[in-house]
Amino acid sequence: MQPEKLLMDLLLKKGYTLCTAESCTGGLISARITSLAGSSRFFKGAVIAYDNSVKLKLLSVNPKVLETFGVVSSEVVQQMALGASGLLESDCAISVSGIAGPGGGTPIKPVGLVYIGTSVGQSVTSRKYLFTGNRAEIRALAASASLSQLIQQFTQ
Repeated sequence: MQPEKLLMDLLLKKGYTLCTAESCTGGLISARITSLAGSSRFFKGAVIAYDNSVKLKLLSVNPKVLETFGVVSSEVVQQMALGASGLLESDCAISVSGIAGPGGGTPIKPVGLVYIGTSVGQSVTSRKYLFTGNRAEIRALAASASLSQLIQQFTQ
């Protein structure tokens, strides 16, 4: 079963709503969710927070956190998830920030580094991933991992 379908079934069973805050995936997670018939019963919407100003203004990411840890960090995706949930009045959120490449990587934060945040209520989980492949592959892997991460948060 597709992870988006499994997640939809879990959300509908629990009566929860979902939103996303996407940076490097640029709406890919939302596209997968909304490809499902019936997704309007649980999906509230998305913020494509590609520019840092959107993370700060719309998602309420603390500027000091952004400055201290960088945009691609566990701390930032946690704040993105909670900010999206508040903004879109949603029970659950998925957030993602990473370096899809081909440029932009550093020795400390290489291409393929992605942080994914998931929240259910005020409980936030974030994980670090290092994907390999080209830009499209890294974005697709990040989208799949984000769906799976929220599913795992429900089943733990």
